[in-house]
Amino acid sequence: MNGRTSAVAHLRAAQKEMTRRLLLSTALELFEARGYAGTTVDDIAKAAGTTRVTFYAYFPSRTALMKALFEDLDRLLAEREGAENLAAVVCDGDRDGVGAWLYAVSRQWPAIRPYVLAAHEAAAVDPEVRELVDHWFDGVIDEIVAGLDRAGRFAPSSRRTRGFLALTQLDQLGRHWMRHGWQTDPATALELLTESWTHLLGARDERPDA
Repeated sequence: MNGRTSAVAHLRAAQKEMTRRLLLSTALELFEARGYAGTTVDDIAKAAGTTRVTFYAYFPSRTALMKALFEDLDRLLAEREGAENLAAVVCDGDRDGVGAWLYAVSRQWPAIRPYVLAAHEAAAVDPEVRELVDHWFDGVIDEIVAGLDRAGRFAPSSRRTRGFLALTQLDQLGRHWMRHGWQTDPATALELLTESWTHLLGARDERPDA
């Protein structure tokens, strides 16, 4: 009896997770096709073949669903292959290391494209999502600052600004690619970005007031 109860509970849990994943994947497809603002809870439920009651059983709001998509995005980013920890790359300050890290990030763009675009569209109309995006952005800058702190490179007062400028460049290039594709040679674009990152963050100038 206990074995049967356990099997039934396991099956129900699996079915619930399947429904949850279906709602997430359906929402992501609709956000990509219609935009975040143009997609309602009813739209998501209908496209998933369920009801708004079922939707709310899994996500109390569209914002809560977007937060779950953020968690998926974090997992995808954590699976990046062939790239060191950003703080370690910045600490080393080597141009080749910076270039390799940026190239590895660009290889992820096809997989993360719908998540990133949905997040930025949602942030424009949803303050809670905007806070999530800002928190993620700040977290990446914190990694850059940690690398510069560890290396003792550049004036402490300039390190966060350097990180902000570097990340903004990467974010803009990535989102431009996600919307329009490469409109120039990819190798050239990444080489120029590497040059800029190395100028902002790399071990090119050890003057304490730089």
